Amino acid sequence: MSTVLPFRALRPQKNYVREVAALPYDVFEWDEARKIGELNPRSFLHVEKSEIDFSEDTDGDDPRIYATAKSNLERLVREKILFKEGKNCFYVYGQRQGDHDQYGIVACVSIAEVDAGKIKKHELTTVVKEQDRIRNIDTVNANTGLVFCVYSAREAIHRIVEGIIREDPEYDFTFDHGVAHTVWVVRDDQKIEAITKAFLDVSALYIADGHHRVAAAAAIARIRRERNALHKGIEEYNYFMAGLFPHDQVRIMGYNRAIKDLNGLSEEEFLRRIQERFVVSPNVTLKSPSTPLEFGMYLRGKWFKLQVRESELGQKDLIRTLDVSLLQNNVLAPILGIHDPRADKRIKFVGGIRGVTALEKMVDSKEFAVAFSLPPPSLTQLMAVADSGQIMPPKSTWFEPKLLSGIFVHLLD
Repeated sequence: MSTVLPFRALRPQKNYVREVAALPYDVFEWDEARKIGELNPRSFLHVEKSEIDFSEDTDGDDPRIYATAKSNLERLVREKILFKEGKNCFYVYGQRQGDHDQYGIVACVSIAEVDAGKIKKHELTTVVKEQDRIRNIDTVNANTGLVFCVYSAREAIHRIVEGIIREDPEYDFTFDHGVAHTVWVVRDDQKIEAITKAFLDVSALYIADGHHRVAAAAAIARIRRERNALHKGIEEYNYFMAGLFPHDQVRIMGYNRAIKDLNGLSEEEFLRRIQERFVVSPNVTLKSPSTPLEFGMYLRGKWFKLQVRESELGQKDLIRTLDVSLLQNNVLAPILGIHDPRADKRIKFVGGIRGVTALEKMVDSKEFAVAFSLPPPSLTQLMAVADSGQIMPPKSTWFEPKLLSGIFVHLLD
C-alpha cells in the first residue's frame, strides 16, 4: 500500500515555465551550471545549486550559499514568476524524447513509508551530499526538486492517466536534449480520489533518482518532529515531493566510465591483462553495447568489444552478475587498481545521454587513457536488488529523460 497525497505546488506562471525550469542540480559540473545561471537569472539552478552565485573557490559549507537559495526562491515569488496553487492537486507529468514517452503522477509521499521500508532504495548516499541537501531543503523550507520513483505498473492508474492527458495541458514546452515536457493539473475531486485509491494497491515505490533528496527529507522530518511539541504527523515536513512513473514506461541508459591512466601498465600489457578475462574483438563499429555481459572499450583511438568469459562470471547472485559489477571486479579493481570508485579521483562517470562521443573526446584529449561503455541494467534487476535489501554499485543507473526542477515546489509549511 502506497499513500500518496495531493498538494498545493508552488509553480511557474505559464509564460515563465521554460525560463524557470532546469535540469537537476546534480547532473552539472559547477562551471556548466554557472554558465546557465549567468545567462538566465530566473533559472531554478539559482535555488537548487546556489553556489553558482559565488566564486568557484567558495567553501561548499558556506551558509551564504543556502541563504542565497532561499532569497532566490523568495525573489521568484515576489516577482510573481512563481505562485502557489489554490487547492491541493495532483499533477500528471509527461515527457517525450524521440519515440519514448512516459507519464507520471506528481504527488507528496509519506516519509513514514521510507522508515517502514515501503519506499525502496538501490544505492547508498554520501554524508557530504546528504548534508548539502539537508541544508538546502531546511533553509529554503521546501522540497525544491522531484524524487524520481518507479512503481510496478497498474492498469487502474494507467486508465486514469490516459483520461487526463486527453485534456488541455497546463504546460507544454521543449527543453534540453529535445525533450518535450507536458503537465496537466488534476483539480477534480473525483479524479484526486481515484488516484489516491489506485495507489493503495501499489505495494512499494522504488527510488530511481533522488536518494539524497529522500534521505535529506527524512532527516529534516525527524529534526522538526523533535522540535515541534504539537507534532501531529500531518505537517508538510512529513512528506516529500515525487514523480511516480510506471516501470514499463521508464528508460535506463548505461552509465559509462573513463579512467585517467592505466595503473602503470603499457597499452600492450593492459590489453593482455584484459584478454585474460574477456574475449576481445578489435575495431568494432558498435560502440555502445545493448546486451548484458558485453562492454565497449575505447583505447588509443580504437573501439574494442569485450565479452565476459564464462569462467569469470562466478557465483550467479544479484549483485555480482550486474554488468557494472563485472567491470569493477574484472577490470577496474584488479587491473586498474580502482578499488573504491566512489572516492578514487582517477575515474570519471559519464551519463549515457552524453553518448560515446563524449568518451572518445575524453580519451583523444589525452586527459584519460581508456573509457568503457556499459549496457544499462534492467528495471527488473533494479527492483529485484531493492526488494532484496541490497545495494547496487556506485553509478549503476542513468535514467533519461530527467525530471526537471522548478516546475513544482513543495513548501514545508
